[in-house]
Amino acid sequence: QVQLVESGGGLVQVGGSLRLSCAASVSIFSINVMGWYRQAPGKQRELVATITSGGSRNYVDSVKGRFTISRENAKNTVYLQMNSLKPEDTAVYYCNARATRWDRDYWGQGTQVTVSS
Repeated sequence: QVQLVESGGGLVQVGGSLRLSCAASVSIFSINVMGWYRQAPGKQRELVATITSGGSRNYVDSVKGRFTISRENAKNTVYLQMNSLKPEDTAVYYCNARATRWDRDYWGQGTQVTVSS
């Protein structure tokens, strides 16, 4: 079993920054893709950003230029640096991990991000 624990959420004003962390219970060398998703009330969960074991990054258009996904292998941790936050970024953010040898994806419990003006 793989456990993912998110942290770093909170309340921030428009234009502010937050850094989310996702700590994995296994070496992230063994994980092909890690990503961040978010879900706002009444809306579907959407993909925000992904990073592969090779370091390739992808972002949803709405966060390009503002968010950065990164990893620190020694700490088995993936980060999401969020800058220039907007009210529409308000959501519960979930960490996701996927490996081809696994029979399922793994998810964290989520961390709340609230952006207010």
